[in-house]
Amino acid sequence: MGEKMMANTDKFEMIAHVYDTPERIHIAKVSSDAIRKRVVNAAGKSAIDFGCGTGLVGMNLINDFDSILFMDTSPNMINQITQKIAASSIQNADTLCFDIEMEGLSDIRADYIFMAQVLLHIPDVELVLSRLYDVLNEGGHLLIVDFDYNENVVSDMVHNGFHHHELANVLTRIGFKDICIETFYSGSRIFMGQDASMFILDSHK
Repeated sequence: MGEKMMANTDKFEMIAHVYDTPERIHIAKVSSDAIRKRVVNAAGKSAIDFGCGTGLVGMNLINDFDSILFMDTSPNMINQITQKIAASSIQNADTLCFDIEMEGLSDIRADYIFMAQVLLHIPDVELVLSRLYDVLNEGGHLLIVDFDYNENVVSDMVHNGFHHHELANVLTRIGFKDICIETFYSGSRIFMGQDASMFILDSHK
């Protein structure tokens, strides 16, 4: 399972230039709206859009933070967001092509990390969340938007969503505190062609 899921970078490389479909733009909008509601006093704060893809979520939040670092494993995805930043003359954003599954981030810190529809693509959830914990400044927040567990999704490429209590247990083991999870959106055929619901998780270091 893990080896197949690692191939996701190659898949995203191929679709980067046609990634911004109306459906993805809509899901990014509801995701970024949900994240914004849980961001408090972000003026002067730094954020990382982890697994940013073409930056659909982070671009909606660009004015909410002092700076945003767009991070993804796919060079083509990073190229897409770099073009968007340049085209809009955005001054408070940067990009980084990096695979945190391969190594930790030693010299980057942030006050907020958000990841939208990213965790389901990650084979070793605990490893990646542990490395993100290390990146957060003390008191910083990790915000996760992803799909609730869905028994109708059968795939060797992605997790079929997450049980809230199981994900909370993983985060607690890592050291995250004040974990709050709620389902905030449901839609038709939004997860591997299946009707599904999405949750937002807020936690802090």
